[in-house]
Amino acid sequence: MDWDGILVFILASFGAVSLLLAQVSDVLARLPQIIAAWRRVRREWSRHTEDERRNRRPSP
Repeated sequence: MDWDGILVFILASFGAVSLLLAQVSDVLARLPQIIAAWRRVRREWSRHTEDERRNRRPSP
């Protein structure tokens, strides 16, 4: 491997690491929104299942 190949490899490696760090940073920045959305989904799901249970009960 000559110096050109080594230099291209180093530049590509740093570019890949930069891209990875940018993606991780983006995910971490959006994490609070993702958690809040997940909690809303769980809350709505539990409400839906409670309504289903209430509707299935036979009335005396």
